Amino acid sequence: MNFNTDTLRQCWFLAGPTAVGKSAVSFALAQRIDAEIISMDSMAIYRGMDIGTAKPSMDDRKRVPHHLVDVVDPHEEFSVAEFVKHSQHAADEIIRRGQTPLFVGGTGLYLRSILRGVFEGPEADWQLRSELQQQLNEHGCFWLHQQLANVDIATADRLHMNDTRRVIRAIEVFRLTGRPLSQQHDQSPRPPGERPAAVFWFDPPRDWLYDRVNCRVDQMMANGLLSETRQLLANVPPPGRTARQALGYRELIAHLELNEPLDAAIAQIKTGTRQFAKRQHTWFRNLEECTSIPLTGQQRPEQLVEALIIAAGR
Repeated sequence: MNFNTDTLRQCWFLAGPTAVGKSAVSFALAQRIDAEIISMDSMAIYRGMDIGTAKPSMDDRKRVPHHLVDVVDPHEEFSVAEFVKHSQHAADEIIRRGQTPLFVGGTGLYLRSILRGVFEGPEADWQLRSELQQQLNEHGCFWLHQQLANVDIATADRLHMNDTRRVIRAIEVFRLTGRPLSQQHDQSPRPPGERPAAVFWFDPPRDWLYDRVNCRVDQMMANGLLSETRQLLANVPPPGRTARQALGYRELIAHLELNEPLDAAIAQIKTGTRQFAKRQHTWFRNLEECTSIPLTGQQRPEQLVEALIIAAGR
């Protein structure tokens, strides 16, 4: 599945690691270029997962329209192919209204799939996935990652061993089709003339970002993340596989269901988020379509908007 080229070239993209300040800049940029925002956050699609995903408030969403937020319930799955399809529709509608689609978020796989297309693959085989999950529970993520490396070294090199959901999917694709996922998904970039001109990512100082991550986690806890997680678990039906693995929620679910100490869970959220931010940095740095915008940690949103406008040649 490929994003329509004519639509793509009219879109703006603002990516970067978590807690880098994308939201504040995206609001200012949207008002400057008459844009509506399309979320590139794989967990913001879930209703009721608000605090842990740092969703914009309803007032902010009235001020600047947002799309691909609160799309499905936490017990439902939402594939990358579905994201591409929904975002294509949203972008076309925004353009028809005379506005600019502005993609904002930190999910590198979403960004790459918009820019380069996505391999839909065979439908999920839940029995096979259950068997692989059982093997994961018995042998651990390193062992499972090695099983993928035995049949698809290219995909294994791309996926971190802790990204067990995608590791399982890659093994599943090989088992069902007999061909490695890396041979079925064309991940090469489009020719320069077919690419959007405004694809940016914020590249911050690491220590500054890690301090912001720690502060954000503390603020989320103060805002009621534990209560929000407790409410998710009380839902009928309860959260599904993907929602339960979301950063912040996963650790607090372990606290609530397995009696893990709360202080330890909070520390794990901070560590996991910092590690995630590091992986996001790698995603965006390796996408040649992306132009990095170095941060000092001192720029105001208005200054960064000016830098983006200049970089886009507008």
